[in-house]
Amino acid sequence: MNLFKKLLSTKHGIIGAQKYCRATFCSILHSAVDHSVEVHSPDQEVVIALGSNVGDRLNNFNQALQLMRKSGIHITKHGCLYETAPAYVTDQPRFLNSAVRAVTKLGPHELLGVLKTIERNMGRSGGIRYGPRPIDLDILFYGKYQIGSDKLTVPHERIRERPFVMAPLMDLLGLVIDSDTVACWHSLSTDSDGLFGLWDKLGGESLIGKEGMKRVLPIRNHLWEWSKKTSVMGILNLTPDSFSDGGKFVSVQNAVSHVRSMISEGADIIDIGAQSTRPMASRISAEEELDRLIPVLEAVLEMPEMEEKLVSVDTFYSDVASEAVKKGAHLVNDVSAGQLDPNMLKMVASLDVPYIAMHMRGDPTTMQSRDNLQYSDVCSQVASELFSRVKDAELSGVPAWRIILDPGIGFSKKTEHNLDILTGLPVIRSEIAKRSLAASHAPLLIGPSRKRFLGEICNRPAAGERDPATIASVTAGIFGGANIVRVHNVRDNVDAVKVCDAMLKERSIQL
Repeated sequence: MNLFKKLLSTKHGIIGAQKYCRATFCSILHSAVDHSVEVHSPDQEVVIALGSNVGDRLNNFNQALQLMRKSGIHITKHGCLYETAPAYVTDQPRFLNSAVRAVTKLGPHELLGVLKTIERNMGRSGGIRYGPRPIDLDILFYGKYQIGSDKLTVPHERIRERPFVMAPLMDLLGLVIDSDTVACWHSLSTDSDGLFGLWDKLGGESLIGKEGMKRVLPIRNHLWEWSKKTSVMGILNLTPDSFSDGGKFVSVQNAVSHVRSMISEGADIIDIGAQSTRPMASRISAEEELDRLIPVLEAVLEMPEMEEKLVSVDTFYSDVASEAVKKGAHLVNDVSAGQLDPNMLKMVASLDVPYIAMHMRGDPTTMQSRDNLQYSDVCSQVASELFSRVKDAELSGVPAWRIILDPGIGFSKKTEHNLDILTGLPVIRSEIAKRSLAASHAPLLIGPSRKRFLGEICNRPAAGERDPATIASVTAGIFGGANIVRVHNVRDNVDAVKVCDAMLKERSIQL
């Protein structure tokens, strides 16, 4: 006989923030009424863990997620992606691990059957327990239910001993409890401090980055451990009207020469844009943008110097993103985070490349309007609006582990707003963490390079004279947690980045 124990919500409702959780998890558990029930609710929120260490691990994840969606499992959130050392049976390849939150109408044993079918169809056989497998799908939580049967135990019985399960599980939560169901997941953990307490007891964030567990972003057929060093993105504008270097690199020859120079100076990424997004810039069509972009993109990708480097395409058009990735671009950099082309998010999901989602209100012609410059708390509001864009992207099929966030310095911001953001990157991360720990862990990109606010502060009307101010801004950003800096002057900023990284490394050693 199957036994389902439903944990009823407390009479006080949902706890609003993590600081209240510790006082209430235990009371939720103790006040719950245990009784046998049948699961007839039309929709249940579930958590499913994913693991793979055989074959193309990332492709296995993508295939499993597609099959889950086709089987009535609607994925709403993704954890970060982790490469982990094998547990229990240690003589086997390293794993990729993550987890997803989803909504389904399937009953718990129906869901288990669907997941086992997916595993079999993807080549998993009996084999050694805890041994190699192309895909492993485990139900961690099912609604508000505690399930015990000969086939299924929920919550999963080994959650509390597995950092490679707990890390992506925590990513699916926010520091603010967002539903009765999540409150019950905390109470089901049997720890007085809930899931947060379990994670802390295992070691928490201190485990990430060590040899046994790395948080990674998949790009160009490898896993990028982006937090190890700050990356420098060099800007290549192919537009005749960009605010800093408009018209300088519109020819293929000049563009290639400039890329060669930026690579020799230490750029890790080349960001190619063929549409101006300066304030009041006129929008060109996707066709015209492609005409400017593709000849240069093809020439850049053929350069021997680009073998170990990355190329991003700066566009808000889905058709441009699609064509650029087909030609070989490795990232899509969208200043609108999907707001200026309704097809962008679905397109990015299908392209399987990292997606840079930037904060902007309106479009380049309206972003500096009076309404779009209204903030009561710029860091909090940018965080909230960025999280909304991440949520839209995830619901469209873009996993959180492919998203890079950009707070949009100079876009829909006054000078004081830009300064608040540069000094408030930790605040932005912490505000996002209230809603999604996965999104709060995403790489942060900043792009203050030669922006107008620097000219206003330093009385430098010419954009080319703002490089020292850019270096100061980049330095502040790196110390605030920026992982990627987008700049015009690569040489000087690479030096600044090296010094900042060395200082951060020395501080971490001392700690």
